[in-house]
Amino acid sequence: MPQVCPNFLSTGSCPDSLCKLNHDIVLCKVCSVVCNSAEVYQAHLQGRKHRVRLNGASIQYHCPICKLNVVGVTDWEIHQQGKRHRRAAVLRGVSPNVDPEEAVPPPGAMWCSICNMNIPEKFWSTHPSSLRHKAKLKYAQYEAVIEEAMKDRHGIIVFHGDDDIDFGILETAAAHIGSSIAITIKNTVPSARITLVEAKFPSGQRNPSAFFIDQQATPQPVTYGRDVSLPIRFRQNYAGRYHGRIELTFEDTSLGSRFVIVRLLKATVGSSADYELLKPVAPYVPRKRVIRDPETEVVPGEPPETLRSVKYVVKLGHAKIPQWLSSLLSQGARSSVTARIRQSALPATLDSETHGRHFAVLLWTEEYQMDCDMETYDMHEATLNRHNSYYYLSVPGLAEKRPSVLVGDRISVQPHGDESGKWFEGYVHVVHREEVGLRFGGSFNGRNASQRYRVRFKLNRIPLRRQHQALGAAFHPNRLLFPAHEHMLASSLAAPTTLTVYNPLIASNPAQVRAVSRIIRQAAGSAPFVVFGPPGTGKTVTIVEAILQVLKHNPQARILATAPSNSAADLIASRLISQLSPEQMFRFYAPSRFKNQAPDELLDYAAVTPEGHFTAPPVFTLKRYRVVVTTCVSSSFAHNVGMPRGHFSHIFVDEAGQATEPEVMIPIRTMADNATNVILSGDPKQLGPIIRSPIARDLGMEESYIERLMKRVSYDELNPQSTLVVKLIKNFRSQPAILKYPNEKFYNGELQSCGDPQVINSFLRSPLLPNKKFPVIMHAITGKDDREASSPSFFNIDEVTLVKTYVQSLRADHRFRISGEEIGIIAPYNAQCRKIRMALKGVADEIKVGSVEEFQGQERRVIIISTVRSSREFVNYDLKHTLGFVANPRRFNVAVTRAKALLVVIGDPSVLSLDPLWRSFLNYVHVNGGWKGNPPTWDTSAPVDNSGDYMQEARETSIGDMNEFARRMEALTLQEAAAEDEDADANVDRPWREVE
Repeated sequence: MPQVCPNFLSTGSCPDSLCKLNHDIVLCKVCSVVCNSAEVYQAHLQGRKHRVRLNGASIQYHCPICKLNVVGVTDWEIHQQGKRHRRAAVLRGVSPNVDPEEAVPPPGAMWCSICNMNIPEKFWSTHPSSLRHKAKLKYAQYEAVIEEAMKDRHGIIVFHGDDDIDFGILETAAAHIGSSIAITIKNTVPSARITLVEAKFPSGQRNPSAFFIDQQATPQPVTYGRDVSLPIRFRQNYAGRYHGRIELTFEDTSLGSRFVIVRLLKATVGSSADYELLKPVAPYVPRKRVIRDPETEVVPGEPPETLRSVKYVVKLGHAKIPQWLSSLLSQGARSSVTARIRQSALPATLDSETHGRHFAVLLWTEEYQMDCDMETYDMHEATLNRHNSYYYLSVPGLAEKRPSVLVGDRISVQPHGDESGKWFEGYVHVVHREEVGLRFGGSFNGRNASQRYRVRFKLNRIPLRRQHQALGAAFHPNRLLFPAHEHMLASSLAAPTTLTVYNPLIASNPAQVRAVSRIIRQAAGSAPFVVFGPPGTGKTVTIVEAILQVLKHNPQARILATAPSNSAADLIASRLISQLSPEQMFRFYAPSRFKNQAPDELLDYAAVTPEGHFTAPPVFTLKRYRVVVTTCVSSSFAHNVGMPRGHFSHIFVDEAGQATEPEVMIPIRTMADNATNVILSGDPKQLGPIIRSPIARDLGMEESYIERLMKRVSYDELNPQSTLVVKLIKNFRSQPAILKYPNEKFYNGELQSCGDPQVINSFLRSPLLPNKKFPVIMHAITGKDDREASSPSFFNIDEVTLVKTYVQSLRADHRFRISGEEIGIIAPYNAQCRKIRMALKGVADEIKVGSVEEFQGQERRVIIISTVRSSREFVNYDLKHTLGFVANPRRFNVAVTRAKALLVVIGDPSVLSLDPLWRSFLNYVHVNGGWKGNPPTWDTSAPVDNSGDYMQEARETSIGDMNEFARRMEALTLQEAAAEDEDADANVDRPWREVE
């Protein structure tokens, strides 16, 4: 291959017509990129890297369908394939494949290409001096300076083999001893007189002590034909990723001028086997959503018998999303759509008359997003394996409920290559760990095992329809929906002189006794009563005691006990069976559940058909039970089988903070009457319900019914006049040091540690603890957030390896014995949970690994938290992108209050400390001697400003380091650059809830 013509490379033309060197290349002077053809050069000019380096010449397009601007060719292509664009086109009756128009900033706005955003004209004059703009500009300049400084120059070449200066992956023992690499400095110009004046590591780096020069032999000449070897050593005691920068200063003695060449260094301390096992399966490429084409014909499938096992007499309405709302949700940015819904779709005021309409809109908004999210699970090259009357479909992620599939759900398939729009509907009859068994209609011919299918998962709307049914009920009294002071009715019973409790532990707990006493003394038709139960304070124990005491003191009482999940409902029922017989209590399970999913001790309390499906007995039998236990959503069965309104004197909702308001309204608005009392228990300081739609969250759907009530004056737990709420303060779960920080931050320091000393103190003096009297560890590690294939969920191999190390250490210690079932591992991202399970396979498979949401309401003797995020480019990132949803106070509160005896937090403190809440916690651990790993980079004894912008502080520090580096490189030519972050779809990490 001929060499590149230097004239053509530098000027784009060559005066020598006989020149035989390569003229088929083009140099982009803006990016210093060589393109080997005119076609490649044209493609480069349209690329993001080129455009963001043009000092503001970013290309912006306007979509005539969606009426919004899109930045860049690539983004325009992504937008054109996006579901909202396609749906907006369908609603307008036009083709989605339109040509982009020249972008025009919105009226009164101007486009800043450095920040990639529209700026209102009134702020345009001051925008260039804003902190955001200057930070973006500075980072762009810094990237250009680094890129320029890394170039070899003046005939000097700096190299280490053919690779970057990477020490690779070092096992912990080897890293402790240290490892050396020699970089070679070569002079390629015979006549040049070059001297290596200095080699140094700048002091502003985060881990400057990890890299050092073995032998400082400077100054020394670098002569032609005699290479200089410069040995660099890496040594570190802690696992993680380490980055450095060495600056080599040279002097051309013949010219009397100096120049600098920079090289970046990196090293990883950890298990090379783990890194090989857990590495990304493929480079991350954002998933292109394939828009569902219309289903012009659907061949019905054969529903399972379970759907007919309960004899409903009340017809359930369809409550489909109105076309106008679907159209509104499909167009525009989130903020504008939210504003339009608030202005045009929601009632002007929220009161008892508009309550149903208000939450119906929010529920439809949530359904719209759920339907969109369900599309991400569609499969395009699936096969079906027939066995007997079932066709089995393998569903990746099914065991993790991604997607959640239940018996009775529908899955549509279409033979690959069939473009007719005809789909075959298959009902789910069987659910195994990784596959489902489907039954199709008689015309389905799937005998060819090699046939490929397109597969679509359908959202099960039954739970949503039940919520709409409740919201549409005519029963909406103020005393239940908007209780005020006038709804505090006088007690109907005198206070018992002594309360003979069923659970002796309650007798010594004044708050629990007070809550039970008030519940049994409530007059019929009172305002809802709230048991406010912080972590580990015995909410469910109190509710169970209250149910038994109501039955004891009121022979006419009939109770409907509900909870958001089956696990929570099972807990209530399991604690009631010691006092209630199967003739007194009924546990209703949705027919979609299997018998092996219910605790064995509760099967006698449930009704089962001869075929083995859960069902409900006749109404006259149901009326005989004193207690019915079920989930909030499944409680609709009582109304739909014909149970009369007002049959239940009391409706209990445990863990009410985890349910949406429409879910809680199912038992209340369908079964209560003017005399029914409602009792709620929960903690609004912990996680609320999982809401997938950001628009629904913005409109308030994430706020639970119990949280909304507790914002009312009559539910202020600090108000001694309030008789509608009791706060439990005795914590029976956590060791005092574990409880202290969340107690002070979230509960006014009122919680008292009352756990069993043999349990909560069982890890004091453990060899794992830096401070033997303080069972909280913050293990600082600088890792790397990764993504793989098409999943936007983050994982961090460095933290996975460290989690595994802790598990192995815990299991190997025969003095501090612990089983796998007593250990819980919490991570905020689904991908991290998967990688941790993979690393623990064969080591400790029985350990539960899950999200914060999956651990709410649970506890373990040891909790290990992996926080995952470890972004280093603080200047160009905001707090949301850097921390993700790790920086959520409620998520933090739940995570750190699950542990009984030992809490281990693994994460990057330079990232976590950007959030004031996390910074306070890190300070607490460090001051108490619970720190492992590299020390904090800030003063942990300094007060934390809860309103402080630590992201800006980190940005300013980074800019300071950049400025200092840029000053040393001032002889270099600065080029503009920019970097962008992608806002991944957080819903990939939101678990799907089973509410039936």
